[in-house]
Amino acid sequence: MKGVSVEYPMYFGATPEIFKLAKELRKMETESEKLLWSRLHKNQILGLQFRRQHPINRFIADFYCPKIKLIIEVDGNIHELPEYQSHDLGRNDILNDFGITVIRFTNEQIIEEIDTTLEQIKIISEKLMNESH
Repeated sequence: MKGVSVEYPMYFGATPEIFKLAKELRKMETESEKLLWSRLHKNQILGLQFRRQHPINRFIADFYCPKIKLIIEVDGNIHELPEYQSHDLGRNDILNDFGITVIRFTNEQIIEEIDTTLEQIKIISEKLMNESH
């Protein structure tokens, strides 16, 4: 991995394997991820830079803003299953221990209510920006 240090703080110790998987996931975006990314990239929300399929420790965040430590997860139907809900809660607890806030939206929320979704992201981002000052 030329030029990327896994020791860099925003990766929280992610392994080279996680970086490789994240790169593969970037090639397999869902429609809802594509739509959300089209509204997040190029600093469209409060001038904040978001990264997609970003490695963090042993996880890969769908979207991550390192400046305010915000993860946005896009959940498909599989996340409604009890075993996935339990996994997601455990994952959130670990990420929260790193000082990261995790918010989740379903594919349907993003596709059917993109403006509402973006407004919620903006409100949470503003709150996190104010807390960091």
